[in-house]
Amino acid sequence: MSALSNNNKLAVATIGGGSGHFVMLSALRDLPDTSVSAIVSMTDSGGSTGRLRDELGILPPGDILKCVLALSPHRELARQLLLKRFTKGNRLTGHSAGNMLLTMLSQYSGSFSEGVQGLAQMLDVEGEILPVTVDKSTLVAELTSGERIFGESAIDIPRGDQREKIENVFLVPHHAEQVRVYPPVIERINSVDAIVLGPGDLFTSIIPNLLVPGVRQALCSSKAKLVYVSNIMTKFGETDGFKLEAFIEVLERYIGRKLDVLLVNSHAPSQEALNNYSSERAEHVAFDNLQALRENYQFIHTDLLDDGEVVRHSPDKLSKALSAYFAELSHAT
Repeated sequence: MSALSNNNKLAVATIGGGSGHFVMLSALRDLPDTSVSAIVSMTDSGGSTGRLRDELGILPPGDILKCVLALSPHRELARQLLLKRFTKGNRLTGHSAGNMLLTMLSQYSGSFSEGVQGLAQMLDVEGEILPVTVDKSTLVAELTSGERIFGESAIDIPRGDQREKIENVFLVPHHAEQVRVYPPVIERINSVDAIVLGPGDLFTSIIPNLLVPGVRQALCSSKAKLVYVSNIMTKFGETDGFKLEAFIEVLERYIGRKLDVLLVNSHAPSQEALNNYSSERAEHVAFDNLQALRENYQFIHTDLLDDGEVVRHSPDKLSKALSAYFAELSHAT
């Protein structure tokens, strides 16, 4: 039974991590008659998050913190305070205030999930934030050359000017035979009306969630519509040369199920913006066969481009597009 029939609200889960997940939640947070559950990757290993993970043995707080900020009605003030980085002190320097606060809450309560709930309660979060797992693990990428790269940050930022393509990614648990899914994640996947994947880095933000045992199986059996919000740009070292069809093929392979809806930006970035991104070896994501996409998916092709200098999705435009689709889904449910 869908959540819609229980409380007259459309229940939506998101799956992702990083800045793309923040944008998605920012788009969803103010939609009327919609309840939001964010399922968050737990493999971040860079920056302040990576240091806390290595020094204290905690789960990475960074991506969770972004979700808390996105769903808080006090988000502007909270961002100013919690994203502020310490510049003094031997150990505090470089850490964000929010990461330190979430770490303290988790350690004091003895539970990472309870720490997340505590921070969410403190900031009056409207929605639910679920770590995909509370077990510690390392993301590993296997390249076409056979080389293996360990850690999300190493995969995310290639060394050198050239790297073989990623052939496969998997999780290596730290203290158990396998990584265990956080049980509420399965409950939510089985009860929502729609599940939104993306935008975000394919191999380091979205797919790590799908690698946790139980998530793939739940997605395959869920009656929820699977909505993929396509990236606007490729990323060097992860999706070099990918067309939209390649993103879809990889995602469906890891999910084990066909996507239902594609939400794709129709507005090309300016040539100046594309020139700026060429130094990062990033290209605009195009597609090969529009007719085939329209025949095989519900294909929503609309302007999603933010008006700023950075090529990214506009939360307002995403919100409008998703609102229209959810209204259609509500009438059909």
